[in-house]
Amino acid sequence: MSWRDFWNGEHAIYVSERHKALHYRRIAQDIAAAVPGRDAAVLDVGCGEALSADLAAAASGKLILCEAAPTVRDKLRARFGSLANLLVVSPEEVEALPDDSLGLVVANSLIQYLSEDELKRALATWLAKLRPGGELILADVIPPDLSPLTDASELLAFAWRGGFFFAALGGLVRTVFSDYRKLRAQYGLSTYSAVGITALVEAAGFEGVTRRANFGHNPHRMAFSARKALTVPEIAPQASASA
Repeated sequence: MSWRDFWNGEHAIYVSERHKALHYRRIAQDIAAAVPGRDAAVLDVGCGEALSADLAAAASGKLILCEAAPTVRDKLRARFGSLANLLVVSPEEVEALPDDSLGLVVANSLIQYLSEDELKRALATWLAKLRPGGELILADVIPPDLSPLTDASELLAFAWRGGFFFAALGGLVRTVFSDYRKLRAQYGLSTYSAVGITALVEAAGFEGVTRRANFGHNPHRMAFSARKALTVPEIAPQASASA
């Protein structure tokens, strides 16, 4: 089983329906707050079930939800098919989007499931699709020194505020025996220091990489903002050998 297979099937990553609903509502609110304008085209990469994507769509000119799992894409189309400014695509279909067309690309809780080479390819694609001055937000980035106990305590705090605390306690116990735990042990999760992710994003051609508030409930994970340059730097012509 791969990570794509995991997300494409039935799983218990959310401890209850209330947990799932509150999680996706918070993420949609965070995305909506980051949209640069009501006419902006926004790409949410690795969006998951995005139960409250209508909130982000309402703040955008066009919202494009990208999800690798076919069954999740089917659910998204069934849920949001009536929204004229919302489009559901696969990662492969992102390649066909017009270059220089997006105002914002969000990758929330995604890059931990990508290898470094996969992330580099994704960064190149996102750079091409963003308009000059457009923004990339990488959110929920896991630092190397983050303890699973810290993640668990933040989930429990979120659960206490959200009214699903006892479901969260049971869910943490179930996770120990879940496919998620087995896949994490087999494949691991990609982690990045602030310096490391900044270097990767800058090497991909983005500029102005800065820390920002994380999306979602866990402030111990990191988020970063970067932009596509307004102008493409000119390359000075090389001097001829006879000069």
